Amino acid sequence: MGNPMPYRIRSITEIHRLMGLPKPSHPLVSIIDLKGLQDDPEIKAVVFDLYVISLKRGCDNLLYGQQKYDFDEGFMAFMAPGQVLRGEENGVPSNLEGWMLFIHPDFLWNTPLAKKIKQYEYFDYAANEALFLSDHEQTLINGIAKNIRNEYRSNLDKFSQDIIISHIETLLNYAERFYGRQFLTRKVTNHQVLDRLEKLLSDYFKDDDLITRGLPTVQYVSDELNVSPGYLRSLLKTLTGQSTQYHIHEKLIEKAKEKLSTTNLSISEIAYGLGFEHLQSFSKLFRTKTGTTPLEFRQSFI
Repeated sequence: MGNPMPYRIRSITEIHRLMGLPKPSHPLVSIIDLKGLQDDPEIKAVVFDLYVISLKRGCDNLLYGQQKYDFDEGFMAFMAPGQVLRGEENGVPSNLEGWMLFIHPDFLWNTPLAKKIKQYEYFDYAANEALFLSDHEQTLINGIAKNIRNEYRSNLDKFSQDIIISHIETLLNYAERFYGRQFLTRKVTNHQVLDRLEKLLSDYFKDDDLITRGLPTVQYVSDELNVSPGYLRSLLKTLTGQSTQYHIHEKLIEKAKEKLSTTNLSISEIAYGLGFEHLQSFSKLFRTKTGTTPLEFRQSFI
């Protein structure tokens, strides 16, 4: 049997009802404590029409994707509307602590954050690409969440929405900073990704069947490395200053230079053999990357 159809949650009120909580203090934004939370065993997966930001700890060896991770140290995860959250194998852990912040898109309507929130790439990361937090970072993030909760629970006035949105944007900016720190400090894991990327691309362009396979796509590379395209892009930008597509093109040009300088194949044969459907596309990319045409490059070796 395949995965069951996810249960769709369209409102903050519906979340409170499903979790047996009182009516929300605000209809469009709410923070729910996770300690002692009981899940519904009948609901195996949910899709939210909401933004969801969570901070959790005490989740020993939870299953995310196809891998187990020890999240005892505390981590954050981010979901955009329309993404699916699947339940854990054995339900909610008894030692789970933390909170989940739910934001209805209508709350952001006609504000600068409505557009800006789509620019935070970590909303597209996979569940196993969570943001790990130090104790100091957790304290800071928890303080912002407390400010959000205090504001929507107080007497709402014409300033309330702007103040809450300001806190949310501050939280998101800190998450952006902390992800940058994570890319740099988790050196072993992240440099393993770089090593695997190098080997993956080297092996790909050694294949004599590129005519059939074509050029590797960003999605293909991400799938092979078992990371999401957004996470890989952000990781490479932080560690190398370049995009995934840049790394693919660099390996491609490296292989093209090798063939141009060591074989008698025509430029058309080389382009076709590297997976290009059109010679013009190969020549344009080669010139963009090297400042010279394939023919000029070859003639420099004569």
